[in-house]
Amino acid sequence: MNQLNYDNRFVTELPGDETGPQQSRQTQGVCWAAASPTPVQRPKLLACSSEVLRILNLSDDDANSEDFLAAFCGNRLLPGMTAYANCYGGHQFGSWAGQLGDGRAIALGEVLNNEGERWELQLKGAGMTPYSRRADGRAVLRSSLREFLCSEAMHHLGIPSTRALSLIATGESVMRDMLYDGNPALEPGAVVCRVAPSFTRFGNFEILAARGEHALLRRLIDFTIDRDFPQINRRSADYFAIWFRLICERTARLVVEWLRVGFVHGVMNTDNMSIIGLTLDYGPYGWVDNFDPGWTPNTTDAEWRRYSLAQQPPVARWNLERLADALAAVAPSRVCLNDGLEHFDATLQNSLSSMLAGKFGLLEWKEEDAALTADIFELMQRAEVDMTEFFRALANVSGQAPDSDILRSAFYREPLYQSHSESFNAWLERYAARLAQQQDTDQVRRARMNRVNPRFILRNYLSQQAIDAATDGDVSLIHMLMEAARHPYDDDIPAGLTAKRPDWAVNKPGCSMLSCSS
Repeated sequence: MNQLNYDNRFVTELPGDETGPQQSRQTQGVCWAAASPTPVQRPKLLACSSEVLRILNLSDDDANSEDFLAAFCGNRLLPGMTAYANCYGGHQFGSWAGQLGDGRAIALGEVLNNEGERWELQLKGAGMTPYSRRADGRAVLRSSLREFLCSEAMHHLGIPSTRALSLIATGESVMRDMLYDGNPALEPGAVVCRVAPSFTRFGNFEILAARGEHALLRRLIDFTIDRDFPQINRRSADYFAIWFRLICERTARLVVEWLRVGFVHGVMNTDNMSIIGLTLDYGPYGWVDNFDPGWTPNTTDAEWRRYSLAQQPPVARWNLERLADALAAVAPSRVCLNDGLEHFDATLQNSLSSMLAGKFGLLEWKEEDAALTADIFELMQRAEVDMTEFFRALANVSGQAPDSDILRSAFYREPLYQSHSESFNAWLERYAARLAQQQDTDQVRRARMNRVNPRFILRNYLSQQAIDAATDGDVSLIHMLMEAARHPYDDDIPAGLTAKRPDWAVNKPGCSMLSCSS
């Protein structure tokens, strides 16, 4: 543990508030503020990612050591660690919220591994920071467990994401009103250690622009390019345009990847958007069960559905526009920002077409495929068909005389299958005719489709079952879900982990309803 090679560039190269009090306050003219983790009473390691251990050149023995437990629950800073919280602002649900910052996340510094990769370590739930506002800086077991599992599940699905090193119970209780309905209750607390090349967000730039701190904004931009975009040469005349274009491109590709697996982030505020294109901040997320473009897992968003499944691409565009507004004060011209936004549009369209072609087993995307895919999505919504199960079943459809019975397992209700089977058969005939245009075999196509359509997703009801068991002291389901998440496209995952959402989970808090504290 003491051999970790820290290279804390964010705090050494950017100004911070090092001496201010550990209380909620505005921090002007800085990018970070010192913030010490609050020690906990009875820490216990619940789970650890072996893959992230290896990334950091740590061993299983390290993970079982006293130093590991003390460092990643927030009880002790090891040599080389520097504790701080990021300063940023953001647009939340479409409105400017002013200064936000890391209210319950405390960075421990940046580690360089043996391959020269930079990994920032961050504790979520480790206590108050100058950005905690009226909150306690703590996190509960349910939200921490969900973030730990989802970070790793998303990575193994092939989707850019922050990672998670460890999940540690604090042995302390935290008061939370889970559904914001006036019924707070004590819950077990936990700390998750998040790991990423960078946790910089759109909001880091927005706050500086909003305050008119343009010299510091330029400094942060140059630092970010030098550290996080090494492929860009700042001596190039158009480096700024190249940088913003790349941000737009990565963001477009990211949201298309979310759509590929039916993932809904749930709270796409600008302060939750990664500048390097990672999935960041796992709060009220979820995977869509029965296909519904308007579905959102976030109870706060239940009325407007701003962050629903289908709204994620336009919201990503809107967020990039707000980033462009912030950068405009120091950009060479507004033209380069507009060009970046147009590149987002083009990348989004091309990526969507390629993604849909892959999901449906098409070797190339043709103009008529838009109607074919739109029609089946509309049918799936009307018939309440499970998205994940549907695409795994679709891979097994034969190009010869397809029968809707092969899709039966994807339906939640038998009466809806019966009433829609003729419509599905008619669509399958069109689909078979489209497949017949390809020089392809059913076997090859099936293998190709199953590489992009997962067998296992981290459904909310599975996470809730793991939370319930862990609250009672049983962490076995956490480890079962982690193992399944490592091979999400394999067929040999235990059936109990691939089952559709059960009826009991339809209206159960934690399965169908989640708040921003979840």
